[in-house]
This record gives sequence, structure tokens and C-alpha cells, in this order.
Amino acid sequence: MTRSRSRLAALAAVVAVTLALAGCAGSGAASSTTASSDGFPVTISDALGGATIASAPERVVTWGWGATEAALALGTVPVAVASMDYGGGDDKLTPWVEKALTDLGAATPTVLDSSAQTVPIEAVLATNPDLFLAPYSGITQDERDALVKAGVTVVAYPDHAWSTPWRDVISIVGKALGKAAAANTLLANLDKLVADTAAAHPEFQGTSIAYVDDDVNTFYMYVDADPRVEILRDLGFTSTPSLDALDPKDGTFYTTVSYEQLDKVDAQVILIQGEQQADLDTFLQSSRGQLIPAVATGAVAEVVGEENVAAVSPTALSLPWLLPTLAEKLSAAVKTAKG
Repeated sequence: MTRSRSRLAALAAVVAVTLALAGCAGSGAASSTTASSDGFPVTISDALGGATIASAPERVVTWGWGATEAALALGTVPVAVASMDYGGGDDKLTPWVEKALTDLGAATPTVLDSSAQTVPIEAVLATNPDLFLAPYSGITQDERDALVKAGVTVVAYPDHAWSTPWRDVISIVGKALGKAAAANTLLANLDKLVADTAAAHPEFQGTSIAYVDDDVNTFYMYVDADPRVEILRDLGFTSTPSLDALDPKDGTFYTTVSYEQLDKVDAQVILIQGEQQADLDTFLQSSRGQLIPAVATGAVAEVVGEENVAAVSPTALSLPWLLPTLAEKLSAAVKTAKG
């Protein structure tokens, strides 16, 4: 099976299970579905004031990262979604979202411009929503309050902007839609997919890895708080031994590393991302790239292209879309590292 076919097969399997448990076939219209409700009212606490959802929502808008995928995986088609300006193609929708819409027999929702990371209040209200889901986003207090004043129930992030764990995004969306039980089943299916992948690759266990990005003369290394790193841990990898020394513990999901310190990125394997293969090759072959021990030995797994780079950040739909391909790349790098 080719990589593209294997990752689509994994996505199809997860989507098929979730659509079955959601109990909806789609109506061909971009409107919310409310099958398999767990009961209302539902109260959700968040960092901006919380929300009480009195009855099953009928017109849902999703904002930020992961909420759209969680809603679709649970059988709810939003009336509007945030544009995916990175990895979304010409229509600003990722391929895994497009596939879910097709599987649900749904028309494309309104795509809201999120390029400036500010909520377009008027455009949102024009879709006549009753629920605005933004559990992993940068929605501000003023934006939230403006929507609430207009009669829209808003669910924001539980603690800090852009920091909600991907599993929590699914749980929050499931609770808000009255589909908490279905969300639990979805999470169990995704966890099984990751566990099965780890079991199929025992070589991952205990291997140290660093997930990095060289971007516009700045070298980033992602830390344990990042959901992409969390998935690597779930697969059996461990942190690079030097992470504690290089991470200033400033609460972000990444740390920058000066080029003079790249020799201290001492993981056995490097996972590196890049939009263009040529740019990635230039860095890996450069004198500074070769300072990284794993790069010098060729123990590198590469994620190339906007779609794939975007998919590394796990959501209900992107995780099964990319995981088979990612596992193959990681396996090859580990075998190189271990000789």
C-alpha cells in the first residue's frame, strides 16, 4: 500500500467509526446536526467567562485549530469555519476536512477569514449562529463579549490561548454539542490508532527525538507541551537529553536555539519540517545543519509541504490522515540512528 493510500485508509477507518456512532448521514447543507444528544443544559468553564448551552445547538461556528475537525468527526457540520490559511489550499480547507464533508454529504460551510487571527464579528453574525466553538484559539475577551452581547453562546479555551491539549479540544466540542459519549468513543479510537502504531514500531520505544524547524534564520525546537511532541511521546519516543538545558521554561510550546548551540541538540533522531524540499535540503546540508549529530548521521525524518506540516498538529481528522506516513518516515530515521 502506498503512503497516500495508507494514510487515507486510516482516516477513512476513523471517520467511518465516528460517523456511525454520530448516527448522521448529512443533509447536503452546511448546517449543524444534533443527533445522539447527551442532554442539555450543558455548562462549560473557560478562561473568558464560560458558557451554558441550554439546548442542542443548531447553527455552530468553529474557530481556531481542531474544533472544525472535532465537530465533523462527531457528525456535526458547522455553518461556518475558520479559514486554514496554512495547509488549506485555494479553498482554505484542509484535505481531511474536505474528505469529512464529502463523507457526510454536506455542502461547504462559510469560510471565515482568520488570516489576521482576529474574529470577524460581522461575518460570524451573518451566519446566524447559536454556538461559537473556539477551545483552541486566540479569541479575546472583547471578541467573546461582542458575540455574547449579540446572542451567541461562546466556548473559549479553558486556560490560555492556543494551548489546549488536542484531546481536550475533542472533549470540549463533544460536551458542547451534547455528544460527550461519542467524543469519548472517538478519543478511544484515536488512542487505539496511536497505540497500534507504536506497537507496530517497537524501535520507537526509548529512542530520543527532537522535533525542530529552521525558519527564516531562526531555529526552533518544540518542547513537551506541544501537542505534536505529545504524539511522539505516545509513540514511545523520549525527549532529547539536552532539552532541559536549552529550554528557558517560559511557558511557550517551543524554544529557540542559537546556531552556535546546534551541536547540543543531541537527540538520536530529528523530526524536521519545511514547506519546500529545496529549502530543507539546503539547511540539512549546510555547515550549521551538520552540527546536529543526528543530521550528520542521516537520522532525520522530514515532513515537507504545507498540508503535511499542518497535519502534524493533531486533530480528530489530521492525526489519522498523516500518522501512517509519519510512522514510516520515523521508522527509517530510527533504523539509521541505530545502525
